[in-house]
Amino acid sequence: MDFLDRFAVPNPGPTIYASMVAIALTTIAIIIGLTYFKKWGYLWREWLTTVDHKRIGIMYLISAILMLFRGGVDAIMMRAQTAVPDNTLLGAQEYNEIFTTHGVVMIIFMAMAFIMALMNFVIPLQIGTRDVAFPRLNALSYWLYFAGAMLFNISFVVGGSPDSGWSSYFPLAGTDFSESVGTNYYMIALQISGIGTLITGINFITTILKMRAPGMSLMKMPMFTWSALITNLIIVFAFPVLTVALAMGTMDRLFATNFFTTENGGMDMLWANLFWVWGHPEVYILILPAFGIYSEIISTFARRNLYGYKSMVYSMIAISLLSFLVWVHHFFTMGQGALVNSIFSITTMAIAVPTGIKIFNWLFTLRKGSIVLTTPMLYSLGFIPIFTIGGVTGVMLGMASADYQYHNTMFLVAHFHLVIIPGVVFAMIAGLFYWWPKMFGFMLNERLGKWSFWFIAISVCLTFFPMFISGLDGQARRMYTYSESTGFGVWNMISFIGAIGLAIGFALIVYNIYYSVRYSPRNIPADPWNARSLEWATATPVPDYNFAILPEVKSTEAFWDSKIYGDKLFNKRIEPIHMPNNSGMPFIMGIIFFIWGFAFVFGLWILLVLSTIGIGICLALRSYEKDEGYYIPVDEIERVEKTGGKKK
Repeated sequence: MDFLDRFAVPNPGPTIYASMVAIALTTIAIIIGLTYFKKWGYLWREWLTTVDHKRIGIMYLISAILMLFRGGVDAIMMRAQTAVPDNTLLGAQEYNEIFTTHGVVMIIFMAMAFIMALMNFVIPLQIGTRDVAFPRLNALSYWLYFAGAMLFNISFVVGGSPDSGWSSYFPLAGTDFSESVGTNYYMIALQISGIGTLITGINFITTILKMRAPGMSLMKMPMFTWSALITNLIIVFAFPVLTVALAMGTMDRLFATNFFTTENGGMDMLWANLFWVWGHPEVYILILPAFGIYSEIISTFARRNLYGYKSMVYSMIAISLLSFLVWVHHFFTMGQGALVNSIFSITTMAIAVPTGIKIFNWLFTLRKGSIVLTTPMLYSLGFIPIFTIGGVTGVMLGMASADYQYHNTMFLVAHFHLVIIPGVVFAMIAGLFYWWPKMFGFMLNERLGKWSFWFIAISVCLTFFPMFISGLDGQARRMYTYSESTGFGVWNMISFIGAIGLAIGFALIVYNIYYSVRYSPRNIPADPWNARSLEWATATPVPDYNFAILPEVKSTEAFWDSKIYGDKLFNKRIEPIHMPNNSGMPFIMGIIFFIWGFAFVFGLWILLVLSTIGIGICLALRSYEKDEGYYIPVDEIERVEKTGGKKK
């Protein structure tokens, strides 16, 4: 029994037992469904072994939506707990675990997955190529992300969730204050997922720099592609810092080293510095692709080219450089001197300048445009004022002396969410609606989409604006309860009502997907939005090979120019197309990494050694494997093109 006791949840409660039942029932339902409909073979051939960037993008998308609702449940529980004074819905420990998992799930496993989904599906199409540079590595990236996500999420029911916040500060995250294996889950799951993200960064930098269509110079790339390139460069520089920090934190917890301890030569502030050297660039890893999405959508539905193309590119480059020079503003109150705080206060203000340039460029794009208010455009327009409010409050927090009043209050929570939700979540939903026809061959319902927008936009303001007031009144973040005499109750109740509105808005999106799958017409054109970039020059649904003939690019909006001015995109004849073979190795490695991570979390050293050997064997087999792919013959390509991208 001593062996099994280590897997028990330290503080079981109704939510834990409900989660166990839900996980068990869901797993049984999936197994029964796949068996009844005889889809095991289909699942293996078409999805688990795929190296097609489009299918990998869709798997990222499904994972992101699942994680959105996983993290959303945490958010509703937190808002419900603080809705009234002296509430006992959640205990202190349970609340600590929930706000920790909420932050990690939303940032690492939801927002990052959404970005990877759109980058995977769209970027090769936008640059006029047939796949990413390393297709099998791309599949491995996804399965490492998925292994990390699943490992983190089972912590809720096996061993206990992390409870030291999403930033996991030491010494709170050390074994003295976090005795369960929850923080081990945090360290190992983020490590596995982070390796997958780093691989993605290398893959997409190579793809964008080396595989663009003929004639597409860097200054002719679509803005979303530019944002993806800069984002992946940030990933390559930032994620190794997280990798090292997590490795050091893991050794502190499992092997009693003293990197981040408060004794024996350790330094707890070293963790804070390493975490935010990664963490603030991570904010822009999330935001910059969103800026690229808004640029594509605003240009399309304003019916004019993007204003200030070069200034948009240069401002993103400036943001990427400055993102590595502002990390100390996350802990102005933690003991640095006035000189250090002043320097980082200046860099924090400076990064607002290129961001402001982008806002004005979008506004000038809208000026004199023939604006079409589609669902993607509504999210793009709604983003501008709400994000600006979030950004302005960020400048307030960037003033080091004033930050002593704002820091660790609900004011900070409001600022962060009013940056991330309009800056990332709005963009992901807008991109989902915008590229959905290209992904699945039918459109999401516009009426339901607009209803969901208004629910979400209004509810975001209703949820987070009151936090500015309660924060200035002194309500600390991460408090699981408060007394009636504080006066925080009315503001927290308004926030809870807003959170319910957000839940309704996201539920409408899910219902929209269900409704559209059943009732949306399938005979839509390949370019239903009258868009401007190359992904809309492909058939719908997109064939495996993307382009029968690679396009030749002469401008920043080659597809638009081909429609308006008659510029010819496809000038060569069809030839056999080389494609990579599917492979089950990335999926198998994902399973082994999951086992490896689980063994590390619980200190199961024999299992850890065996799984490490398994990873080594997989790498060796790949090193000696001779896989030259296959060719799609001309007659099959011509048949697919005649049927609009549809297979037999």
